[in-house]
Amino acid sequence: MEKLTATASKTTFPDWYSPETGIYSSKHPTIPLPADPFLDVVSFIFSHHNHNGLTALIDSSSGFSISYSKVLPLVKSVASGLRNRGIKQGDVVLLLLPNSIHFPIVFLGVLYLGGIVSTMNPLSSELEVKKRIADCNACIAFVELKKVGKFQPLGIPIIGVPENANLDEKSNVFEAFYMLLYSKGDVGVKPVIRQQDTAAIMYSSGTTAASKGVVLTHRNFISMVELFVRFEASQYEYSSTDNVYLAVLPMFHIYGLSLFVVGLLSLGSSIVVMRKFDVNETVKVIDRYGVTHFPVVPPILTALTRTVKGVCGNSLKCLKLVSCGAAPLFAKTIQDFVEVLPHVDFIQGYGLTESTAVGTRGLNTEKFKKYSSIGLLAPNIEAKVVDWITGTLLPPGGSGELWIRGPGVMKEYLNDGEATALTIDKDGWLHTGDVVYTDHDGYLYVVDRLKEIIKYKGFQIAPADLEAVLISHCEILDAAVIPVVDKECGEIPVAFVVKRQGSMLTQEAIINYVAEQVAPYKKVRKVIFTQSIPKSAAGKILRRELKNSLTSKL
Repeated sequence: MEKLTATASKTTFPDWYSPETGIYSSKHPTIPLPADPFLDVVSFIFSHHNHNGLTALIDSSSGFSISYSKVLPLVKSVASGLRNRGIKQGDVVLLLLPNSIHFPIVFLGVLYLGGIVSTMNPLSSELEVKKRIADCNACIAFVELKKVGKFQPLGIPIIGVPENANLDEKSNVFEAFYMLLYSKGDVGVKPVIRQQDTAAIMYSSGTTAASKGVVLTHRNFISMVELFVRFEASQYEYSSTDNVYLAVLPMFHIYGLSLFVVGLLSLGSSIVVMRKFDVNETVKVIDRYGVTHFPVVPPILTALTRTVKGVCGNSLKCLKLVSCGAAPLFAKTIQDFVEVLPHVDFIQGYGLTESTAVGTRGLNTEKFKKYSSIGLLAPNIEAKVVDWITGTLLPPGGSGELWIRGPGVMKEYLNDGEATALTIDKDGWLHTGDVVYTDHDGYLYVVDRLKEIIKYKGFQIAPADLEAVLISHCEILDAAVIPVVDKECGEIPVAFVVKRQGSMLTQEAIINYVAEQVAPYKKVRKVIFTQSIPKSAAGKILRRELKNSLTSKL
């Protein structure tokens, strides 16, 4: 059970922190959320359509667009078409799709019908898809048009979705989607949908590494729209309808989903959709469509910075804000970006699938430009910072595991009461598994993942600390550090390193380089050179893949 520090009552603390309870409150004013229990997120989004937004979704390659006036009719058409196919309230629909202008239409169409969506990486194997179907009981799937044949044997109806607007109406495999998108039917008597009803089942590794179904409700998504997307937009003077966002982040991940599939449609902003990330094409698209806002993950930020260094003239002058999330950033990566694009505001944010992407948001002012911070707690969010060894509740200035509580916190893990109880305690605190530091202005900084702490002879070593040292070497492009079991020491740090082309850097040189900058117990014990560091779609290092590869390399 957590306890307060012994000195807490003797110190004067800011009003946003309670030494009696150890609770951090948001410094932002509370935002009223809809009280009507019979409200679905789709109706909530389109209740804000008193804006002057014109173009909603734009395909970056073809230029084909969907206007705001057509979005809701298309959503209703998909809902009607699914109902005609026998899909009813509570049924689970699997979206196995890459980014496209059709993704939001299908997602919202399912929710408008009262169905439940489960999204999945389109690169998933047949075995992984079969497992997902069995786990969440999906009854129909939307897949890429070219993969319809591959997934036909899955045992559920498969609907092929084309890449963009170059639609072939005569194609038999396309006919099913065409009938949904342009059926122009009436959804009939709209089902009664409550805020507490399940809207989506997103999958996450959580804080214990095993993939689990995160059950998110309509209320969770409504909270996300208000406390993340609309709140962030309200912090700036310019109109949201003038903003043009670039959607490169995968829509099947909570970060991309919360922005491009759900939240931004309530603001009237335009969303330029790219099917996959290519840094050179990204620069062209930003200039071509006048992109003002670009949400990214660390690998994309790094690639963009390196590319922009070689770009001359007026390129990227339209860009106003780059926001980064999903994984920690090295300080040097931030510094390089700010130096290359000084006119672009840079912020970080924090959220989890389990919190519907709601957590913290950065904001730079004339007084504070804390680029390395993940920002302040979002409105309506409370937090605790807990020593992960003793359970002590830590005041500002402390570093420990972040617990958060608020309306974005998931309902549960699907069919896993034990994992739910381990992650959300009886008082509603979500134990994030992330180690953070809090300064005395209320800003938070991610230190590392709790599950990724290396335990060496009783010492705690954060891999991110060593990775920051490694990446600072001029001949190292990327790096990751993982723990390897050692009988004598407990665990030792092993580094995977990507060298610059032509570099003659040796294992010994790297070990010595790190040893000169860290405490003796933190030094890297072994270096493995690799062509790339495996990362998730959200930019998180896939340490398990690195561990699995050790058998053949050690």
